[in-house]
Amino acid sequence: MEQEERSQITFFPECLDDYLTDDNPVRVVDAFVEGLHLATLGFEGITPAKTGRPAYHPAVLLKLYIYGYLNRIQSSRRLEREAQRNVKLMWLIGRLTPDFKTIANFRKDNGPAIRNTCREFILLCRKLDLLTDSTIAIDGSKFKAVNNRDKHFTQAKLQRRMKDLEESIARYLTEMDTADRQEPEIAQLRTERLKEKIASLKAQLQVMQTVRQELDKTPNGQLSQTDSDARSMKTRGTGTVGYNVQASVETKHHLIIDHEVTNNPSDRSLRSVGIRVCQRGIKQRPVEGIAA
Repeated sequence: MEQEERSQITFFPECLDDYLTDDNPVRVVDAFVEGLHLATLGFEGITPAKTGRPAYHPAVLLKLYIYGYLNRIQSSRRLEREAQRNVKLMWLIGRLTPDFKTIANFRKDNGPAIRNTCREFILLCRKLDLLTDSTIAIDGSKFKAVNNRDKHFTQAKLQRRMKDLEESIARYLTEMDTADRQEPEIAQLRTERLKEKIASLKAQLQVMQTVRQELDKTPNGQLSQTDSDARSMKTRGTGTVGYNVQASVETKHHLIIDHEVTNNPSDRSLRSVGIRVCQRGIKQRPVEGIAA
């Protein structure tokens, strides 16, 4: 096989539709979004403003959001890059290239509307008889929160942090005593540098004292400074600060029926939550088996 010459000019420009097979998933995304009544679902920006630069239609950003969900692209910056280079996305959103801030604001401002869209998808699956299988599986997945582990505290972690700070301060004080026995010029420079380090450590220790007061008020012994609802979760090989999402999935087409976000790290104690999620998703439809 010979490669095509890059500089070869074609008489008729190629059509984007020629690059996609008839069964490509983006065609389903396009048909699904085009069939939605976005205003009823609660999306903002349906009616364009009379002045200013025309905004992106919510249908365009919703298609982009769903494509990112299907392909595990969560970052708005990555979605921005994909829209500029991905032929499938060019076809899906008509060669539009929204910036990452526009994508992030769409997700932030339309949370309830996106959840309503998920419900519409479940109803569509029911109409197409894709949820006819009566066996439902329930399981939990750990999702990382925006809270960094350094901003998450337990009593044991706080005690270790304060102990390390106190030991560092004691070590620097010992070094100051040693520096006093050196030559005056060297001793002065080293002493000033050590005093700055000690002052910094004392400030951190004071912050830890404030954290201890806040930690004593928490009912479960955990404090997340950025995302107050996040909790420490055990994952394979390491731990993370995040949430435990219980999801019910039908076993025939592997479609997620419903989910519930919790901050309980243990799946064993969430069996009742999983069953409730399952029953809420399938409503009155009988269930033959529930697997956890």
